[in-house]
Parts: sequence; structure tokens; C-alpha cells
Amino acid sequence: MKKLISIFFLVLCKVGGSYAQKIISNQNNAWVLYTGNHKISKKLGIHTEYQWRRADGFRHWQQSLLRLGLEYEINPKVSVMGGYAWIKTFPYGTQPILHEFNEHRMFEQVYLKDKAGRLEVQHRYRIEQRILEQYALNSSGNVVLVDPVFRNRIRYRALVMLPLSRKTMGDQTLFLSINNELFVGFGKGIAKNPIDQNRFITALGWRFNAQMNVQVGYLNQFVIKSNAIDMERNHSLWISMVYNLDFTKMFDKQ
Repeated sequence: MKKLISIFFLVLCKVGGSYAQKIISNQNNAWVLYTGNHKISKKLGIHTEYQWRRADGFRHWQQSLLRLGLEYEINPKVSVMGGYAWIKTFPYGTQPILHEFNEHRMFEQVYLKDKAGRLEVQHRYRIEQRILEQYALNSSGNVVLVDPVFRNRIRYRALVMLPLSRKTMGDQTLFLSINNELFVGFGKGIAKNPIDQNRFITALGWRFNAQMNVQVGYLNQFVIKSNAIDMERNHSLWISMVYNLDFTKMFDKQ
């Protein structure tokens, strides 16, 4: 695992140096997220998630993302999940797309968590199969819908949480959360660049209890377009709420 993490960070450093002379657009956005993992049995849970992504602060749409998944807990430190996401992307910023488009995405992931001293450490490995609507200009200069494209992508996220107001993470605890996620495309149709984007997030959070926490922080989203020339560095306000429900008692009664 340590070797794989090292490879991801080496690739990330190489990417940053290789694209230093490209066209980078700096923008200010805001993301508001809700996520919840709801147990329906000792091993199974349903994942729900919605992300309200806004451009130019909160003024315009950037993206809307809805994700659902089924999670299986192998043991307290390892779980796997599969599911579906629907994403709608809008024209925004100084490098806008031709037309808003829908994306239908299947995903599979492995999630690992552990402790290192006071730190809670998480690793998430996710593979995505993406079907994206595609628009182009016709001979008359009009924007028209063409055949959708299929893309494969792999994502790796490393996350650490440090309790600040207590020695260990518990109820009514202020904590610091830091994570970085790298997105890499693979297979056919990746165009000129396999590196899709990188996201770095740092936030302060308040854990009410094991079922609920809120976080507010900063997201740096570095997006590399398919032509490997146009890029975005999105400086974003990041607001997240986690609220988990336990339905095991309800299902046990049936």
C-alpha cells in the first residue's frame, strides 16, 4: 500500500511540473455536501450523497451530483462498495464547456481505515465507468448533441483526521481533517492527458456523535482538460455534513 501511495504522489508532483506553462484559470467556487451511510444489517449499509457545487461563489451552477451505493463491511477496518452516480455539469468560469451535459457513472471502491496514534487514517480506492453526453459544433456553427463517450477512471484518496479538543475522537469533539485525492483516466478515449484532476481539502469539523458531524474548510480543485492545455485551479469554500442512520433494528423486526 505504501508503494502505491508513493507512486500516486510522484505522479502528482510530475504533473504539477509538466503543466507549469499551460493556461491555468483561477476561480472561486463553493461546494455544499451531504453524505450518509445507513446500516440495514450488521454488514450491509446504503450510501447516500448529494453535492451542490456552485461557481463564482454561490452565483451559478458548476455541477450537481447525486450518488447512491451499497456497502459491505468485511471487518471494522475494511469495506467495499458499488453504486451509481448521476452528475450534471454546467458551463462556468473562463473556460466554459459548449453546453451543459449529463453523466451516468458506475463505481466500485475499497475503503480502509485505521489509527496511528491520535490520527484517524483513511484510504479510498475507487474505479469509475463513466458515460458522458457530448456536444459539438456542426457545420452551421450550432451546438448539437452527438454520440456519448465512455471513460474509465481510477481515484485514490488519503485522509487524516486529528482531534483537537480531546485526545481521542469522541462525541462533542473539534477536529482537523486533511485529504488529497488524485484522479487518473485509463483505457480508450483518454485523449492527450490521463491525469484528470487533483483535489486537496483541509477543514475544521465538529463531531456531534458517531452519526453526525459538520465540516467547513477549503478545497483546491486542479482540473486538467482533455487537450492537456486548458486547466482550472478552483479555490472553493467546502461545507460538508455527515449524517448516518441505523435501520438495523427496523429490519430485525421484520
